[in-house]
Amino acid sequence: MNEDQVKTIYDSQYMKLYDLQYEEGCHYYMASRRDREDLPALAPAEAYSRMLPDAVSCFVVLRIKGQEPRLFLSREYRYPAGQYLLSVPAGLIDKEDRDRPDAVIRTAVRELEEETGITFTDSDEIKVVNPFVFSTPGLTDEGNALVFISINRDRMPEISQTGATGAEKFRGYELLDKKKAEEYLIRGRDDNGIYYPLYTWAALMFFMGVTGDR
Repeated sequence: MNEDQVKTIYDSQYMKLYDLQYEEGCHYYMASRRDREDLPALAPAEAYSRMLPDAVSCFVVLRIKGQEPRLFLSREYRYPAGQYLLSVPAGLIDKEDRDRPDAVIRTAVRELEEETGITFTDSDEIKVVNPFVFSTPGLTDEGNALVFISINRDRMPEISQTGATGAEKFRGYELLDKKKAEEYLIRGRDDNGIYYPLYTWAALMFFMGVTGDR
């Protein structure tokens, strides 16, 4: 696909809509967070190996001495769903960080503090599980990096959701042990009967493989 086949229909700070005219008279409409010149639809195949995601989703596990590991999930209001959904800490990569080699890690640490109140320390661990996954490629080119954060402490840190910014709204959180995580995986819903996002499912699956009490 070349640039002449892509038309901008709507353009705002956080969301854009494009018309991909893949054949004469044939239109495919796509939502994106990217400017036209940065669209994956126009990128050569070799560019995918170094493509930076739009956002970061974090699998936060608290490993407190003498306790079994627990997965942190928040209840965040998601406007398209009209519900508070059981969600992982996540956020967009800031524009000023996008040229930094540690952009994904910086974003993960920032979102950890904003959405849990926990400041990352030298005793904790962080690693990129997957540098880029498409969320819903039939609708949008949005990509997320998946990052595992292990909070390794002797005592449970204080958790706060007062760092929410902009339109973010939270209504509490859950610290899941593996029994509860398995229950949510089998049921496909939370305790309120609400379906959860794909990234929550990924976090639950990842958490089931986490080993090692402290």
